[in-house]
Amino acid sequence: MELKITCIPGDGIGPEIVAEAKKVLDAVAAKYGHVIHYTDILMGGASIDAHGVPLTQEAVEAAKAADAVLMGSIGGDASTSPWYRLPPNLRPEAGLLAIRKELNLFANLRPAVLYDELVEACPLKAEIAAAGFDMMIMRELTGGLYFGERRTTEENGVRTAVDTLVYNEDEIRRIAVKGFEIARKRRGKVISVDKANVLDSSRLWRQVVEEVAKDYPEVTLQHMLVDNCAMQLVKDPAQFDVILTENMFGDILSDEASMVTGSIGMLASASLNDTKFGLYEPSHGSAPDIAGRDLANPIATVLSAAMMLRYSFDLDAEADAVEQAVKQVLKEGYRTSDIMSDGCRQVGCRQMGDLLAERI
Repeated sequence: MELKITCIPGDGIGPEIVAEAKKVLDAVAAKYGHVIHYTDILMGGASIDAHGVPLTQEAVEAAKAADAVLMGSIGGDASTSPWYRLPPNLRPEAGLLAIRKELNLFANLRPAVLYDELVEACPLKAEIAAAGFDMMIMRELTGGLYFGERRTTEENGVRTAVDTLVYNEDEIRRIAVKGFEIARKRRGKVISVDKANVLDSSRLWRQVVEEVAKDYPEVTLQHMLVDNCAMQLVKDPAQFDVILTENMFGDILSDEASMVTGSIGMLASASLNDTKFGLYEPSHGSAPDIAGRDLANPIATVLSAAMMLRYSFDLDAEADAVEQAVKQVLKEGYRTSDIMSDGCRQVGCRQMGDLLAERI
């Protein structure tokens, strides 16, 4: 199979971690008989330095021409970088917002997995952490409260702010379909999170999700109110498989889920459109303080590449091989500095990439 992948190394540690992810992908291609065509583009600070803008139209077209996009990290130190003395629409993060819009990336996937070897990093009680967890938070990314009409007015000296939460059934249906499709590749369970006891938008959300569920009889559906879900994430995270929810709820719950893993350097993510196309990136930032020092943890980017194999290319066996390589390297006691613990062997970014590629 031929895979056309556009890579955005980006800023800070981005070029380092993307290089190691490509190393692992090349090992996958060699083992399973695939051919990968890479195209690198600039975005964020790197694009500002080269072109004066965080994203060029040429870069957008290169991304659209690919089957998927693999990204490192965007941005720098806001207190010292000259990028952050520019107008907001010319700063690095504006490039990320622009490419999401250009590529119509409405579905955000953020897995939260607690690896046995990293259980001591989990902030939950030992008996809860011992059960482990492996969940996928499916967040609608382009609608809801963040994109509704907003205004601030003043009348008789009293300021009033209004934000509007709007969803139509088509927006809900397309994210629900993605959620059920992902669940079918996992353990076949969707928990749809809403606030249907209060909000009309959530009542519509629940109705449409139930309609979509009829097309997936092999997947079980459960509804959960968002406040209860927030509590259950710290009480019994093992119960979750796919959490399907709207934009603001997903924003909050995905951050909560990421923290209970205890290690942000291990967290992958993906943003998908209504085809197989997706943009895959680690959840962490650009870490400019360690850039170029061979200290970055590439595992989140490697796991993002595994998500790409699974969701954009339907190469489940290859994705499994990457995820198993990560587990094996951790089991053997290799750690980058951010996840280092007593009795383990510390390695740098490049060596971690080598170890992962060797175990494919």
